[in-house]
Amino acid sequence: MLFSLTAIVRFGLIRSFFLCALLPILGVSFSKASADEPAPLVNVLVTYHSRSGHTERMAEAVAAGVKSVSGAEALLKRVGKVTADDLFSADAVVVGSPVYWSNMSGEVKTFFDNWQFKFGVFPDFKMKNKIGAAFATGGQVSSGKEVTMLTILAAMLGNQMIVVSGGGAFGASATTEGNSPGIDNNELAEAKALGRRVAEVAVRFKVGSAK
Repeated sequence: MLFSLTAIVRFGLIRSFFLCALLPILGVSFSKASADEPAPLVNVLVTYHSRSGHTERMAEAVAAGVKSVSGAEALLKRVGKVTADDLFSADAVVVGSPVYWSNMSGEVKTFFDNWQFKFGVFPDFKMKNKIGAAFATGGQVSSGKEVTMLTILAAMLGNQMIVVSGGGAFGASATTEGNSPGIDNNELAEAKALGRRVAEVAVRFKVGSAK
């Protein structure tokens, strides 16, 4: 009986060895089950234009806010680097711009123009029902930040997106000159709050749509 038990154990070890050697050949991985690291429920594209780095810092804070929500992941990209797949695979899009003459920068305007001329959002309204939001940076207190955010939101509404605010009445914003040089912690907190709210709304919308 002892001999038989020993033989069975040895046979089991040999069989396990050959299985371990064979499975990788068959393309079977030993990595942890995907259930341990579930795929994000929603993907949020955070995209921006920045020359001085101020808008980029706000964008990074927005992305951090997105990632603070369970089930949400952020893709951070400059507007000129965004692809059609980035845009259409996103459940939410947050766009940031510096203020140029009380409006969005030319690069951000080109990005929105590309939705049609490069990515072909019409006539199918491919951005319909995605969540949208905006943020902006400007040198002075009354430099046009609200107008800039409203023009971004207007472009999203024209695409039948669902726009939300956060961090402020129309989105997150920062004043970068005068008595408030650069980006301070309060402005970064507003940007993070915007990202968090966008992610929360996107998760709720997607869960509700799946029912």
